[in-house]
Amino acid sequence: MPLRIVNACLWERYEGAALAHDLGESSARALPQEVVQGAVRRAGARHPYLKVTSEVVFEEPEYALVRESRGACALVTGTRGRGGMAEALLGSVSLAVAGHAHCPVIVVRGSHDNRARAGRQGLIVVGAGDRTAAAFAFEEAARRGAAVEAIRAWRCPARESTDHALLTGEPARLHERQAVEALDSALQDAPGTAELRRRTVEGPAGAVLVGASHHADLLVVGARRRPRHFGLQLGRVAHRVLHHSACPVAIVPEEG
Repeated sequence: MPLRIVNACLWERYEGAALAHDLGESSARALPQEVVQGAVRRAGARHPYLKVTSEVVFEEPEYALVRESRGACALVTGTRGRGGMAEALLGSVSLAVAGHAHCPVIVVRGSHDNRARAGRQGLIVVGAGDRTAAAFAFEEAARRGAAVEAIRAWRCPARESTDHALLTGEPARLHERQAVEALDSALQDAPGTAELRRRTVEGPAGAVLVGASHHADLLVVGARRRPRHFGLQLGRVAHRVLHHSACPVAIVPEEG
């Protein structure tokens, strides 16, 4: 597939290149065109036969990238973090794009030295709540030659627990069985050629998936898109993994 590199910013639109030069900013801050040209050169050096196009857009990054997502198979953004608490946080642009994009959004995180890391685990983890996210996970696994681990988290509400000896464990077994059924439903269309591992885990879904991200090359989760809803369309699980995952995260929009 061709690669399109977009840099969206407001610096030159509001300040102008001439003013930036007068203030000495051009030497301290690379102009958007230079950023894009450097990205094109790096892509060409790694994949000489890849078709690469680029554009600089003087607009709010969130709006520009969400618009770009309408015609894309996937949209890739990064995250900035520099030690301490900062390394657990996601930039506002990536968060907004993940919550509104029309295509899957891959947020590259897990290392904070501004350098990409090739996948080493050979594993894609998917939070199996919807077939759309599962399908994306299998497609990515096929491209990478990786296995898929599908995880469904479950919890037994405290109010359903009982001290009666004959009923001990029954509510928990019910919720676990429901998790197994939901996992089976999400994996109905799984290709038979894929190496697939299934797992149900007791605990909060966000914490379970963040834990699984430590041995994955990519963590895939779904995000419901509700018509005529204009707020950030990310559930609690997607929001948590975007901030705390140890590997890149793919947010796959699901209609619902």
